[in-house]
Amino acid sequence: MYRIGEIVDGVVTGIQPYGAFVQLDNQTQGLIHISECRSAYIHHVGDELTIGQELQVMVLDIDQYTGKISLSRRIVIESAHASSHDDQPIADRGYRHYWTNSHLEIGFRPIAENKDDMISEALTRLMK
Repeated sequence: MYRIGEIVDGVVTGIQPYGAFVQLDNQTQGLIHISECRSAYIHHVGDELTIGQELQVMVLDIDQYTGKISLSRRIVIESAHASSHDDQPIADRGYRHYWTNSHLEIGFRPIAENKDDMISEALTRLMK
């Protein structure tokens, strides 16, 4: 079982216009979206990755309903570049949890609670 933030080895098994499929083990495959291949613009995924290429990727997300795994090569490349002076391997730095803010109390406030603030902001903009 894989965990979010874990860096794993894989082999590119398929290339599509939207990304590349990576085989992580005999039964598990994940997808590197084109935006997660590297930081720079990529016109074709095939220009950046080739079928059979071995690479390290980070697990970005695991869909709890379908089990689909989202991967990132960009984060691994950036981490390696940023820490090229560091002696500690990337995999030994511990696990990081990405793509969540469930601990924050950010959310919806009903219009009835928010209307006075909305009206004063609108009047301020109109008076300028």
